[in-house]
Amino acid sequence: MYEERASRLTGAAVWRRTPEPREDPAARPVLPDGCMDLLWSEGRLLVAGPDTRPYVPEGRPRRWAGVRFHPGTAPAFLGVPAYELRDRRVELSDLWPVGEVRRLRARVDAAADPATALEEIALERAPMALDPLLHRLVAALEAGRPVAATADELGLGTRRLHRRCLSAFGYGPKTLARILRLQRALAPARSGLPLAETAIRAGYADQFHLSRDVRELAGIPLGRLLGATGR
Repeated sequence: MYEERASRLTGAAVWRRTPEPREDPAARPVLPDGCMDLLWSEGRLLVAGPDTRPYVPEGRPRRWAGVRFHPGTAPAFLGVPAYELRDRRVELSDLWPVGEVRRLRARVDAAADPATALEEIALERAPMALDPLLHRLVAALEAGRPVAATADELGLGTRRLHRRCLSAFGYGPKTLARILRLQRALAPARSGLPLAETAIRAGYADQFHLSRDVRELAGIPLGRLLGATGR
């Protein structure tokens, strides 16, 4: 079972997942969403880097908790550029001093709710405000603005925008825009809006374009994705 709530950290979400009987992780892959997560799972603290492809956890189903940062904000919290973690899950101790991570892990393990404990750690260490330029960039691309027009509106050249995106998101602005477009399509599609209309509203050329992107970014057909539950 997957549960999520808004975090007290600006733009972030707090979530938890409890294994279900005979759960098949491959049926519900974690999709690219432009975000990075601080994770806890049964005594481990990890970081989920920015995905460009679906992620399926390996091994037996586990109990998970996490803080999903607003797109572009996790690198400032972690002290690591996003491109170094692209399509990776790494131990937090690979990024921070081992002793410090050991203390944080003990703190989360002892908490009644690991997700809330992770949120408290993020609140203590994350910058208090979002980078205004990155915030405007994400808002524009989430709204479907073209990358070139967004770069002009932000007063950035194409190369400079690409460099900023690599550090903040782990990939270039076109990939970010594509991932955000898919996320923009999923909510109306899951609510029952006809797929042809969903595709046009989300910024796709047609339903076939949407289906192709789902196969490439989610790794499963659109119909199977919409039949899955949870994140």
